[in-house]
Amino acid sequence: MKIVLDTNIVVSGLLQSQGNPAQVLTLALAGAVQVCHHERILAEYAEVLARPRFKFDPKRVREVLNKIETDGLAVDASGVSNLDLPDADDEPFLAVALAASADFLVTGNPADYPAGKRRGCAVVSPAAFMEHWRKLQHED
Repeated sequence: MKIVLDTNIVVSGLLQSQGNPAQVLTLALAGAVQVCHHERILAEYAEVLARPRFKFDPKRVREVLNKIETDGLAVDASGVSNLDLPDADDEPFLAVALAASADFLVTGNPADYPAGKRRGCAVVSPAAFMEHWRKLQHED
């Protein structure tokens, strides 16, 4: 299963070891799902995770980012344009999800990706993703 992780999922997953964002991040780091990324997304992760207010261990941040980059899928999203999202900083996430035909874009702020702008991409909260994941596990 291919997913795109909005930055807020990575931050929340590292801030709290419990909860849906942490579970999504754990699945990603364990290789249970493949995280689709692009250099702009990786750069945003690195910039946000380095902010002093979060007090993340730089070594842990490097480990997480290396794992996402190494085990994930680098996607060329240059062919996806004119997304016209309310915040242009969110566009690389949707562009990568569309270019990769990702199963989900997981975000703590689904409203940042208005339904009319998603072009068929499934944008879900971490809770909705985990509910879907658990159902899939019970089918196997």
